[in-house]
Amino acid sequence: MEFKSELLDSSHDRTEFSCGKEALDHYIRHQVNQDVKRKLAVCFVVADKDGISNKVIGYFTLSNGGIPRDSVPETYQKKFPLSYPSIPTTLIGRLARDQRAVGKRMGEFLLIDALYKCFNSSKTVASFAVIVDPIDDDARSFYAKYGFLSLPDSQRMFLSMKKVNELFK
Repeated sequence: MEFKSELLDSSHDRTEFSCGKEALDHYIRHQVNQDVKRKLAVCFVVADKDGISNKVIGYFTLSNGGIPRDSVPETYQKKFPLSYPSIPTTLIGRLARDQRAVGKRMGEFLLIDALYKCFNSSKTVASFAVIVDPIDDDARSFYAKYGFLSLPDSQRMFLSMKKVNELFK
C-alpha cells in the first residue's frame, strides 16, 4: 500500500479515527481544527481514498519550538554560543495511525514523512533538532528505533537535523 500525506482540510473524515489512545483520537476528531486555525500546529493526514470516503487513517502535527540550551546533552551544548539561551527546534506534536492500518508500516511512513518535512523546512527556518513528547513507553521505543535520544531531566526526545539528514542519504 502506498501512502501520501496532505494537509488536513474539511474533506477529510475524522469521525471514525481510532488509534487506541484516547488523547490522540480526541485530538484529531475534536481539537485539531482549533490548533490549525490559531496557527499552533499544522496537521498532515493520510486518507483512505476508496472512491467513496476520505477517511483519515494517519496523521501528524508540526510546530516551531525551542528548548532551553541547558536541556540539551552536554556534547551538543558545546556547539552553541553562550549567547543562545534557547535552541530552535521543530515539534512533532502528535503522530498516530488508525488501528485499520496496523501492520502496514503506517507509523513508519508518518514519522519519515514528518522528518522529511522538518528537514526541508529547516533549510529556510532554522531548526537544530526535531522534538517529540512520547505518549507512553511504546511510543518512546518507536522513536528510539529511529535514533531519537532522551533529553536529560525530561520526557522529551530529540533527533538532531544532522541525524535526520543522514536518514535520507
